[in-house]
Amino acid sequence: MIGNPHSSSDGLSHGLKQRHMTMIALGGVIGAGLFVGSGVVIKSAGPAAVISFLITGLLVVLVMRMLGEMACSMTGGSFYEYAREAWIDKPAVGQLAGFLTGWMYWYFWVIVVALEAVAGAELVRYWLPDVSAWSISLVLLILMTLTNLVSVKSFGECEFWLASIKVAAIVVFLFIAGVYVLGFTPAAGGMHIANLTQNGGFMPNGIVPVLTGAVAATGFYFGAEIVTIAAAETAEPQKAVAKATSSVILRVLVFYVGSVLLVACLVPWSSAGISTPYVSALEAMGVPAAAQIMNAVVLTAVLSALNSGLYASSRMLFALTRRGDAPKVLARVSRNGVPVYAILVATLFGYGAIVMSYLSPDKVFAFLVNSYGTVAIFVYILIAISQLRLRYRLENEAPHLLKVRMWCFPYLTWLAIAGMVSIVVAMGFIPEQRTPLALGVASLCILLIAYWVRQFLRRGVLPEVRLDELAPPKLRKN
Repeated sequence: MIGNPHSSSDGLSHGLKQRHMTMIALGGVIGAGLFVGSGVVIKSAGPAAVISFLITGLLVVLVMRMLGEMACSMTGGSFYEYAREAWIDKPAVGQLAGFLTGWMYWYFWVIVVALEAVAGAELVRYWLPDVSAWSISLVLLILMTLTNLVSVKSFGECEFWLASIKVAAIVVFLFIAGVYVLGFTPAAGGMHIANLTQNGGFMPNGIVPVLTGAVAATGFYFGAEIVTIAAAETAEPQKAVAKATSSVILRVLVFYVGSVLLVACLVPWSSAGISTPYVSALEAMGVPAAAQIMNAVVLTAVLSALNSGLYASSRMLFALTRRGDAPKVLARVSRNGVPVYAILVATLFGYGAIVMSYLSPDKVFAFLVNSYGTVAIFVYILIAISQLRLRYRLENEAPHLLKVRMWCFPYLTWLAIAGMVSIVVAMGFIPEQRTPLALGVASLCILLIAYWVRQFLRRGVLPEVRLDELAPPKLRKN
């Protein structure tokens, strides 16, 4: 917001602290995808899956740096607002860009809410096989909904501890597996790097599966950007974002690339055990109760994603109300500064998706599952374009506001855009990715139709809030 950062004209609370922000950023990228989905990539690409995760990880790092620059230069809003602000000279384009960015991001996270609720149920049934999956999904969704409804501080504390468990699990795994692979333990019996070159070599199936794996891994990294949304509910948003985005950059690469490399060393890529990569890696090192441990860790990751999904979707829906892109009633907040209606709407969508997962798993639910990953890439592309345009304006009109700068601008921004566009194009040539691409494009088309219908109904009525409201004073139009 313009003005005093300690006050909030929108009614949101400022209950998040720096430790919350750091863990929100880290926890956002450590999900079930890392613990389970990485096995799919390794099985396809072999040990070269490390390159797949490195490629995608570098793209995400660049996007996070872009977001850090914009968040620290603008005095409020989220990348939904940045998309509009980037096209302030072309309001019609700005309105469309903001609308698509906001609603695609909301769509992504409400799908995540449903997916994680379903996945969480299956994990709990590992210990409670006689309990129905739908009832467990319902309980998990209700628990996380209540957590978000109480206050933003309760969300922050819950996410802090859930993310802490995930981060601790990864750190411990990196240490134990690293020591074991290097042969520093008596039980190791020497270095364990043979699996990197055996069974067909480092890249047994060629370069194509490596690139395919990079496409598949894109969705695993999505989530770190939540920190820029959460900044609005901190006492010092710019400082919080700067620290959080800086802290997540190196750690993302270490956590993903490092752990995947160690798994590839410990578990033959062609073995059946690669379907449960981290369980198999722990078993290879002789860790007792490996399955029990990883099931608990993955459940923690799922609950964290469910918690974050409800938060991110509700706050983006809340932001959409500011420009008339969502019903104003969703902007109402409780006495604790929580957008109750926005949270409940996200929850209702989750309930509906859970029902579809049981009633129509091959049609409706399959559509949701296969479309949301592509939508995430579209959001990142729009974020990069926004940063490209805003940076030029900032350099020309208010360079002193650039406290955090994108590296090697504009070359790395263009590289990131080219990389993400290449991923989308590559999906069209990869058989298993064609359906997700088609459904993602279908989702985009639905949003475009919704936008034009909205514009027709409004018949040119201008939004109540000026397009440049969130810009720093020197960037505003007179």
